[in-house]
Amino acid sequence: MQTLIRNDILVCSFVSWLIAQILKLLINWRVKHTLDWRRMFGMGGMPSSHTAFLVAMTVMVGAREGLDSTLFAMTFAFTAVVVYDAMGVRYQTGEQSKVINRILHEMLVEGKKLTEEKMQELVGHTPLEVAFGGLIGLITPVFFN
Repeated sequence: MQTLIRNDILVCSFVSWLIAQILKLLINWRVKHTLDWRRMFGMGGMPSSHTAFLVAMTVMVGAREGLDSTLFAMTFAFTAVVVYDAMGVRYQTGEQSKVINRILHEMLVEGKKLTEEKMQELVGHTPLEVAFGGLIGLITPVFFN
């Protein structure tokens, strides 16, 4: 455990994730006027904590190992794949959930009884949400170096 705590790359990445999650909680509170603690650990929403975590890791690895290192290339590629997935596949899954939820609502209005819960709509990110997560991931390492 001590080794993990001394790993400043991992700690910086986690701090970026935490900042993004706290901001997500506060933004949700500001918009919906209710403090929903599930947003602290939930997926989707503004900003992208996955992006913040991985961008911070990539920046820290680049600063430590050099931009020409194999490790930086690997973290950069990994980050790019996750960000692409967050904006692509996961975002579209959320859009499909919205459609399904609308269908379920229409069925309920027509009187058909359903027992399924509403599907999770915040599973992906818009490009803006990913951009803000990336910004957090870029800024946080400045305080670690």
